[in-house]
Amino acid sequence: MDRRQLVRGLGAMATLSACAAAPGAEGLRIDLLGQALIEHAPTPADWPGRAGVVGVLEGADAVFTNLETVIRGPRAEAPTRELLTLHAARPDILETLKGAGVDLLTTANNHAFDLGSGGILDTLDAIEAAGLRTTGSGADLRRATAPATVETAAGKVSAVGFATGKVRPGGAAAPGHPGVNELRRDASGAPLAEDEARILAAIRQAASTSTAVIACHHNHDWEPDNSQVPAWQQAFARRCIEAGATVFAGHGSPVLQGMATHRGRPLLFGLGNFIFQTEKPQGAYPPPAWQGVIASLTIDGDRPVRVELTPLVLNEVGLNGPEDQATRGFPTLAGDRDAADILARLAAQSTALGGRIEVRGTRGVLATA
Repeated sequence: MDRRQLVRGLGAMATLSACAAAPGAEGLRIDLLGQALIEHAPTPADWPGRAGVVGVLEGADAVFTNLETVIRGPRAEAPTRELLTLHAARPDILETLKGAGVDLLTTANNHAFDLGSGGILDTLDAIEAAGLRTTGSGADLRRATAPATVETAAGKVSAVGFATGKVRPGGAAAPGHPGVNELRRDASGAPLAEDEARILAAIRQAASTSTAVIACHHNHDWEPDNSQVPAWQQAFARRCIEAGATVFAGHGSPVLQGMATHRGRPLLFGLGNFIFQTEKPQGAYPPPAWQGVIASLTIDGDRPVRVELTPLVLNEVGLNGPEDQATRGFPTLAGDRDAADILARLAAQSTALGGRIEVRGTRGVLATA
């Protein structure tokens, strides 16, 4: 039995022994992953690096990712984009994520609407049937904005998800209309006031009842260099922390972006990819798109005390060659050379944002003090 199974089993017991550790006594650990663009559920042989990755994730109380895939179901509508960039899969991919330890998702992204409003509803139903929790899309705007929560014996973890950029017409949630929780920008480029107020209110609500809150932003309004973090997004991330978020987690750009802190809380602006099964040909994305990190956040009380970074590499080419999409884009723990390269680049990006990453062998640590 791994640590997560143990602590959840203890938390579910009707009568806990008086000598058992109090919730949070060893710290609450949340592992935050890059986006999961997964279209094929792998066999054990299809994902050679699974054991190493899961070995890291087993130490977490909660594991969070952005599901950038629509689940095909009975209400699926005609695709809203060309097939090359349509991200859709059967429900079994959720079992792949669940088996790796993922229990908390965001579905706020520009691909949530790939099969129309029906696809959004089918995806939400499949996630619920799999026993996972999600935020960022819903049957209406209220439910798309609402936090998602998982309970662990070490504390309650909530997430609020929202998306900016490339949300297609009809893809945004509204009163009485399914869609994603969209953070739009006004004519000046700043977040639209009504969207900002709604999202910050959801973060405050979650913070009032949770041990930790993840504010997750899937952003497609990139800088010309998509490894850079837009100034407006940096400012909004700080407002999320001020509203009560424990951590700001960014997705959207397919490459890692820098990290910083605000009031001692981590700003993980771009976590890159965790699984990346794009159907675009080899070479369509730069090498950094095939890299990522596991960001392991440990919290003592309401204070983040550690963010450890475990570098990952993803296989751009399937195990059976370039036409093998089913085994493409799965993560493996980075070896010494790749880990050093990933961490050195991430450290330089973070320094430019005012953050500091200390490299310790094949791991990095984001300073929060």
